[in-house]
Amino acid sequence: MPRKPRTRRRRYHLRNWSEYNRALKARGSITLWMDESAISTWTRKPRPEEKLRCGHPVVYTDLAIRCLLTLKAVFHLSLRATEGFASSLIEIMRLPGELRAPCFSTISRRGRKLHVDLGVHHNISEPLHLVVDSTGLKLYGEGEWKVKQHGWVKHRKWRKMHLLLESKTFLIRGVTTSGQHASDSKELERLLHEETDPIGHVKGDGAYDTHAAYDAVRARPEHPRAIFLPHRERRRGTRPRPDRGHPRVEGQRVNAGGYRHHIWQHGNSKAPRLDRDEHVRRIRRVGRKRWKEEVGYHERSLVETEIFRFKDIFGPSLSARTDATRETEVRIKVAALNRITALGMPDSYLVQAA
Repeated sequence: MPRKPRTRRRRYHLRNWSEYNRALKARGSITLWMDESAISTWTRKPRPEEKLRCGHPVVYTDLAIRCLLTLKAVFHLSLRATEGFASSLIEIMRLPGELRAPCFSTISRRGRKLHVDLGVHHNISEPLHLVVDSTGLKLYGEGEWKVKQHGWVKHRKWRKMHLLLESKTFLIRGVTTSGQHASDSKELERLLHEETDPIGHVKGDGAYDTHAAYDAVRARPEHPRAIFLPHRERRRGTRPRPDRGHPRVEGQRVNAGGYRHHIWQHGNSKAPRLDRDEHVRRIRRVGRKRWKEEVGYHERSLVETEIFRFKDIFGPSLSARTDATRETEVRIKVAALNRITALGMPDSYLVQAA
């Protein structure tokens, strides 16, 4: 049996090693300070009408709650440990005596309706090049090692996270969470609805090869291009063609297993052409591999790298107990990840093999 030819491993060099080296050091810096504006906006005086209501009035501002939740995410603290960490910082920095840390229950309660800005601003005149993908964040259940060795006994549950990444700056433009069985195409509509800057194209894997995903991209006023990997399927009632020995029609490509890419809307329709059908026609001419190179489909791997960075820094699970606080926890972590990315990213180039 002939051996598969050995492929050489690609090597990359960095153009900005000194800047990237300083950025890596800055990620571990824990120098903390509070300026006068932060101290003055840490708390606020309750209004007279709030004293007539049941419960405690809102004393701490959203800035204070957002700051403590960020410390909790970055340093992997619990709610009570976050309260103790903030109290020790205030004591060490010798801040005014009336300044104190909120209670852990206050931090949890205020996190349900907290608005978190992701901290991204588009200053480029060109349209955005966005890449979309989703992943699962574990809530509870058995570990993957135990399940792989002995199978699962208890039920496991995840929370799905959907990311919209800008491919040029590596910043996450949008994020949503949903149940583990939610459709990726429906969440893409929410992500694009929140984006206000013009979009050039949106790329994704085969999970977004649905009418809902293409309709969500087509609904944008600037009419961006949708680049999703088309599914290979066969019509009902037909048998797959064998791969070997079947005569090929000239100018037509037969896929593995006899499965073909089918067009949704043919040329006899008066409606405008669909991006998906144009991709299918091009794949039939040159093949999937050539089509991926032409449209830059492999740019989608950037969002998978961003997901790996998210789980490597903050962990693969969530600690919040309700869906509202889980949404806030995810947005807090994404905002912190954007700040880490803004410090500096590597600029690499491929080294040609000798």
